[in-house]
Amino acid sequence: MRLDKFLKVSRLIKRRSVANEACDAGRVQINGKPSKAGTEVKVGDIIEISFGNKTVKVRVSAVEEVVRKEDAEGLYEYL
Repeated sequence: MRLDKFLKVSRLIKRRSVANEACDAGRVQINGKPSKAGTEVKVGDIIEISFGNKTVKVRVSAVEEVVRKEDAEGLYEYL
C-alpha cells in the first residue's frame, strides 16, 4: 500500500492530500529514510512523522485497504 494512503487509512493523518504534502516536505520517514508518498508500506516498517516540534514514531502491524474508525489503531503500535 502507498504511504500516503496508509497514513490516511490508519488515521495518523486525517486527509490523503495532507499526507501527500507531508511526504513531499520530507517530514515522513520509513525505517530512517525520507520517503515519498508512493513508497510501499509493509508490515514491520517503522514510520516517523514530524509535526512541528513533535515527532510520532509507529511500527506497522497490519496493512489493510479498508478499516473502520474504531479498528484503525490496530494497524500500528506506538514506539
